[in-house]
Amino acid sequence: MRRLALATSFSLLVACQPGSQSPAAGDAKTPVVAQAPAAFAFEEADIGSLQKQMADGSLSSRALTQAYLDRIAAIDDAGPTLNAVIETNPDALKDADALDAERKSGKLRGPLHGIPVLLKDNIDALPMVNSAGSLALASHKPKADAFLVARLREAGAVILGKTNLSEWANFRSTRSTSGWSGRGGQTHNPYALNRNPCGSSAGTGSAIAANLAAVGIGTETDGSILCPSAVAGLVGLKPTVGLVSRSGIIPISASQDTAGPMTRSVADAAALLTAIAAADDSDAATREYTARAAIDYTTHLKADALKGARIGVIRKLMGYQPDTDAAFERAIAAMKAAGATVVDAEIPTLGQWGKDEYEVLLYEFKDGLNRYLASSGAPHASLDALIAFNTANSAKEMPFFAQEIFEQANAKGPLTDAAYIAARDKARRLAGPEGIDAALKAQQLDVLVAPAMSPAWPTDPVNADHFTGAGYGAAAVARYPSITVPMGDVHGLPVGIAFMGPAWSEGRLIELAYAYEQASKARKPPRFPASITIGAEE
Repeated sequence: MRRLALATSFSLLVACQPGSQSPAAGDAKTPVVAQAPAAFAFEEADIGSLQKQMADGSLSSRALTQAYLDRIAAIDDAGPTLNAVIETNPDALKDADALDAERKSGKLRGPLHGIPVLLKDNIDALPMVNSAGSLALASHKPKADAFLVARLREAGAVILGKTNLSEWANFRSTRSTSGWSGRGGQTHNPYALNRNPCGSSAGTGSAIAANLAAVGIGTETDGSILCPSAVAGLVGLKPTVGLVSRSGIIPISASQDTAGPMTRSVADAAALLTAIAAADDSDAATREYTARAAIDYTTHLKADALKGARIGVIRKLMGYQPDTDAAFERAIAAMKAAGATVVDAEIPTLGQWGKDEYEVLLYEFKDGLNRYLASSGAPHASLDALIAFNTANSAKEMPFFAQEIFEQANAKGPLTDAAYIAARDKARRLAGPEGIDAALKAQQLDVLVAPAMSPAWPTDPVNADHFTGAGYGAAAVARYPSITVPMGDVHGLPVGIAFMGPAWSEGRLIELAYAYEQASKARKPPRFPASITIGAEE
C-alpha cells in the first residue's frame, strides 16, 4: 500500500506473579537468545474445548487460571521474555474459585464461565491500575470497572490481568515505537523476538498468540486491533463504533474508538463479542444499538458461508510486499474454491480522508482525555499536566521519542470549532458513504477484502516504526466493522486478511471470516525464535 502521507503512528492507534508489575520503566528486556518454552497443556485451547473440560469435571477455572499465571511467569517474565503482560489481577484465583462454586451449584453464566481474559491497559478493571502505559498514571486505580469489564464479569469471565500497549495507544509522537510504554517497556513478537508486535494493542496480541490467556480484549482507533492481531497470527475483530461501550476506557477519539476481541479463532471472537456488545447509557455512541436486539454471534459460525458470497478485492491495498501479495492470492483462491464470487473492486475515495482524520483525532483526544482524567480521579487532571509530567520525567518517559502529538492536540480548541466539525463530517463521509458503501453498492458485494498488514518489522527505537502497508483504514474512519484472519506467513511471520463491511454487519463478517478460516486453517502457534530465518518453511 502507498504509505500514508501523515504520521505513521496514528495509523497504528487505538496496540508476573499475581499483583506484580513489569520491570523498571523503559527496560526493553531485549531477548539475547531464543529459549523454547516448555510444553503447555492448554496450548491453542479454545473456549469450547475448555468449557467441555470444566463441564465434565476434568478441569476447574482455578486450575486453568493458575496454569495461565504460571505460563505468564515462564514465558512473559522469563524464558522468551515477551513483556506482554503489564500486571496480573491479584483477585484472579479468588474470582475463579467463586465461579467454580457457582458451577458446582448448577449456576452457569454462559460460554465464558470460568474463562481467563486479558485486557489492554487502557481499560478500567478493579483492583488494577489503568495507566495507558504511562508513568504519569502508574498509581491510577479507577473507581469502578469499565462497562465492558462489568459485562465480562457478568458473563463469568475471570479477569486475568492487563497487557502492555503502545503508550497512550500510540498517540503521543509521530516517531513512536509500537509496543513500548514508559511503564511497561517493550513488548516482543513471539514469532520473532526482535520483531515488532505492532500497536497499540501490542501486549494483547503477543499474549494471546503465546497462549498467556484464553482470549483478550484490545482497543482500536485506526488499526490497533487489526494490526497486532495480523502480525501475531490472531483473529482480531473491530466492531462498529457503538456496538461495544467505551465507558471506562482511556480515549483517543469519540468518533472512532472501540474495544474488540483478539483471539486465536473466529469462534472465540464471536463468543467474546456476544458478551461485550451492549447498550450503555454512559456512552452516546451505543444509543443506536439500543434499538437493536442482542445478537448471539456464535450463531453466525457457518462453514459454508462463502458459497454464493460476493467478495470485492481492493487491489490498490496490495503491492507493498510480494510474499504478502502471494499469500493474499492464495486466500482469494481458497474463497473461490469455497464457492465465492471474487471480483476486483475500488474504494473511490481511498486515501482522501487522512488529513481530516488526523485533525479529528487531535481535537477529540484533548477533549476526551481531559474528561476521562477529571472524572476518574487520575493523579494528573489534564493533557496539559501530562505534557508537564513527561517534560519533567523525560529520561524515563521520552528516552526514544517525544510528545509532539500531545502538543498538537493540546493546542486545539473545543469540539464546537467549525474546523473540527467540517473535518469530522468530511472524513466520515469519504470513508463511509462515498468509500466502503459506494464500493459495496457498485457491484452488489457482501464484503471487501485486502491484506490486513505487512509482516512484522524489526523493532527499532532509534528510527521508530517501519511498516509498508495496511488494509484496515477505511473501516476505522467510517466507524464500520472489520476482522482479520490468519492467511499464512512470510518467512515464519504471520500475515492476515482483512474483511470489511457496512455498519452493523458483524454477523455477516463473522460468517465469511469463519468459512475462510475453516477452509484455510492458516494459524500456526509461535515458537519464539530470536529472529526469523530467511527461507523458513511457510
